Parts: sequence; C-alpha cells; structure tokens
Amino acid sequence: MVGIIVFYFILFIISALQLRKEYNLDQYEPYEEVAQSSFTRPVSILVPAYNEEAGIVPSVRSLLSINYPEYEVIVINDGSKDNTLKEMIANFEMVKVEKAIRKQVSSNEIVQVYQSPIYENLYVIDKLNGGKADALNAGINVAQYPYFCSLDGDSIIERDAFAKVMKPIIDSKEDIVAVGGSVRIANGCTIERGEVMKVELSKSPLVIMQVIEYFRAFLMGRIGLSRHNLLLIISGAFGVFHRESVIKVNGYRTNTVGEDMDLVVRLHKLIKEEKSGKRIVYVPDPVCWTEAPESSKILRRQRSRWHRGLFESLWHNRKMLFNPKYGLVGMISMPYFFIVEFLGPVIELIGYIIMILSPFVGGIYTSFALLLFMLAIIYGSLLSMSAVLLEEWSLRRYPKVIDLVRLYVYSLSEAFWFRPLTVFWRVEGIIQLIKGNNSWGEMSRKGVSK
Repeated sequence: MVGIIVFYFILFIISALQLRKEYNLDQYEPYEEVAQSSFTRPVSILVPAYNEEAGIVPSVRSLLSINYPEYEVIVINDGSKDNTLKEMIANFEMVKVEKAIRKQVSSNEIVQVYQSPIYENLYVIDKLNGGKADALNAGINVAQYPYFCSLDGDSIIERDAFAKVMKPIIDSKEDIVAVGGSVRIANGCTIERGEVMKVELSKSPLVIMQVIEYFRAFLMGRIGLSRHNLLLIISGAFGVFHRESVIKVNGYRTNTVGEDMDLVVRLHKLIKEEKSGKRIVYVPDPVCWTEAPESSKILRRQRSRWHRGLFESLWHNRKMLFNPKYGLVGMISMPYFFIVEFLGPVIELIGYIIMILSPFVGGIYTSFALLLFMLAIIYGSLLSMSAVLLEEWSLRRYPKVIDLVRLYVYSLSEAFWFRPLTVFWRVEGIIQLIKGNNSWGEMSRKGVSK
C-alpha cells in the first residue's frame, strides 16, 4: 500500500508540473498556425465500425468538420449485422470505387471500397468480420498517408483535436512514433450534427464514476508516464501512429482483446531494439468524446475484457519484463502493469475476504485494521479528488459548479461501492483467462447524439 501511494503521489506531482508547464495557467497555443502550417503531415483517420448504426453518422460528420489541412476518413465496416453500411451509403451518397490496395499487414478479405462524391476524402471499406484489430489492419492497407489515427465508431472529435495531437510530431521532426489524446465521456452532453454543443455531467452514478476514472487515468497516469517515455497505453478511442513503424511490427495483433496496448508495447520494443531514441507521448489537450456504458452488465463485460487484454499484452511481450535491455520500460512500466494493475485486484479481493472472515475466525487486530481501512479510503478519495482538481485546473470542460461538486462527492464514495465492483470484474477477467474465454462480449450502444 505504501509503495503504491508513493508511486501515485510521484505521478501526481509530475502530472501537475507538466500541466503547469504546458498550460502556464492559460491555454493559449498557436493551433491555428499549426493547422495552416506547411509542415503539417497528412493523416489517415481509421474508424473501425461493427454494429455502430446508432452513432456512426454523427461521428463521421464530426471528423469531416475538423480543422486540419489534409486528411482522409476511412470507415471500416467489419461485417456489421445492423445498418451501419446502409447508414453511411445513404447519408454520404457513397458509390463503389476501384482502389489499389497494398496488403502490407494481414487482414480479412475486403469485399468492396466506397467513396463519397460529396466528400472526396471519405471512404468506406466493407470487409468480412475479423474483429477491431483486423479492421484496423485493413484500414492501414488502404491508407495512403504517413500517419494514421485509430478512432472508435462512436467517437466525437473536437475541431482542433488533430492540430493539437499532431503538434508534438511536427515539433519533434517526426521523432515521435505515437501520440495519445484525451478521451472524455459524452453521456449527458448535448451533441448536434457531430459536435459537442453543451458539456454536462450524466445523472447515472456509474457514468459519473467512469468520468472520475478517466480523469485519473489520463490526467495523472498517462501524463506522468509519458513524461519519461514510459507510456504503455494509448486508448483505442483516439491515438495517432506512424504508419511505417506499425507496419514494421506487423500491424495490430488479432489474437488479443487488448490490441491497443499490445501495439504500443511492441512499438516500445522496436524503438529499444533499433536504438532509434524515438518516443511515444500523451497530449492532455486534444479531446475525443465517447459513449460510456450506463448499465452494470455492459460495464462488467468491458472491464473483464480490458483485464484479459492487459494480461495478453504483458504475456505476448514477456521478454521485456524486468529486462534492462528495454530500459525503464522493461524495468518500471512492465513490472508496474504486471504487479499493480494485473495482480492488484487479486490482492484487493483477498483483502476483502480476510476483512469479512476475520471477525468470525478471530485474530483480528481491530485498531490496526480500522487504521488501514481508513488509510485506503482516504488515499483512494484523495487520488480521485486530485484528478478532478487537475481537470478543473487545466482543461475546465465542465462549466457548471454543481457538476464539479457532484464529481467531488462521488469521488469520496468510490472505495465503498465502485472500487469493489471493478475489483470483482477484473478478477472475473482472470478467471475467464484461465477458462480460455477470448470473446469480446456484446457492447451495445444507445448513441449520444441528438
């Protein structure tokens, strides 16, 4: 417990200093100049879509209105069983086209490529179902630009997001092979024609707790790890990658449910083995809005799947664990994700069981047990409240004071109900691993647009 508290405290300090440096208490950045600069690099935006008819059209509309000089949008219909393809064809007047495809990474068969005569930079790939990773590989084969961005089918991108996320690549003279941007939860927000018009907090307690989790993961964890090139996760909802580097590591791995983390780990491995000195970074400002699960049933599937994906990424790349050849990634990041993130839920669950059984079997040191219990609650609450504070201090996405108050109040309750739930679900993911369950699980969406 002491080790984890110290580690997160250090991450918080690094994140706070980095945010202060980047924002300098104001958020002025010459992003208009970046968007109009001759040094900007064109980007292929890949949107894998499986049964996304509820949100695919507003998502694509938001992408077509971004403030960036040269890009293409490639929607990959991964054998959807709903009307995803029909919605795209009807709304954007898509027509069949012949397009040369270089198969540089493995993917399932592409049935047809469509292009919109209204928006000539908009394409739809219709392919046989193979999963998200396979769909992204198909998109990489069709993409024509040196960088590509992977986006979820229900994502809503802010207009300046690409200018912001590409700025580190331009500033570093392409020494950066991957950039992750912030992901925010759109539930409760007002969205019209693919643009977030009004930011509000959802009424659902489950969604509010996920908002706090996202703050903690993105504003504390990822900023702190990125500062020293230790970042192992770029969210599949919003990340930009150097296409040639991804092709070198054979694209996305299709036999894992954690394809986003697995790709980043393999890119770190490539960087260390080539001794290129290239970096993988996280930028807190670019914002992508996505729909979070509102039911415990869907959230449970998501968290179990995430935990299975975490283990698969670590297992496939176990050669890097505690290996000094891979620098701080092998000696700090990989051990942290294995010991704290993967094994942590098992230790917590054992703690809950001991806490429940101890009064009945005797041998409990009540005063010390209460002290540890209070320390765990205070530590967890302070961590969550600190993440909310960083959000308010830097990005200030929630304009209503009542929303911030609700976030603070809910952050105090996390240790009593939400944390134990996620612990059980993550342990369930480990049990599924032992049983050999590799299913993705149905992720139904309501759609967040109006």
